[in-house]
Amino acid sequence: MTLHDNAFLDALLFIAILIPSVVLHEISHGLVALRLGDRTARDAGRLTLNPIRHIDPVGSILVPGMLAAAGQNVFGWAKPVPVNPSGFARPVEGMALAALAGPITNLGLAFIAGRLGPFTQVGTTIYLENDGLPGRILLGLLVVNAALAVFNMLPIPPLDGSRLLPLVLPAAGRRLYARVAPYGFFVLIALVFVFEDSLSFLSSWIAWVLRAAV
Repeated sequence: MTLHDNAFLDALLFIAILIPSVVLHEISHGLVALRLGDRTARDAGRLTLNPIRHIDPVGSILVPGMLAAAGQNVFGWAKPVPVNPSGFARPVEGMALAALAGPITNLGLAFIAGRLGPFTQVGTTIYLENDGLPGRILLGLLVVNAALAVFNMLPIPPLDGSRLLPLVLPAAGRRLYARVAPYGFFVLIALVFVFEDSLSFLSSWIAWVLRAAV
């Protein structure tokens, strides 16, 4: 789903929408962690709307820009907000709740954009009724946040969905998870850029969220 006939302008608009989306995603992690007793993000100055404190040059600009220009599903990330599970009364459950806050925030933004936007749904297809800039921005908010919510729920470290795995793993499984988690990022990059078809199923999930939001 594109926002503009020009791929370069499309990429710029997507990045302009992605940055505040990932910033709010990360802040939500820190706010929930703070609510549960961990003040690490607050003490690190990460509970701020200042994008400079959150932007990752590769994850917030380069990767999403390349994907948008190529007409692929856009995803990206910001600098992870630090969370220390030792500050939680129940560390495993606390990490899961703090992790879920990010995708839930993106889902909320997608549904707000979907309700406010000039969209018409015919069958499984969503049409933009008004081709002006406000409509394109709302479309971008809808698409980007739906993609962020779905992508981040993959159970691959360091994505948020991986924080739910310890909830169902025995003690030995949690120890194994802790050992392999640092390598999850390389697995993720390989799936995205080398074995692209392995994540093709995400398109149908994102489309389901889009239809539900409109």
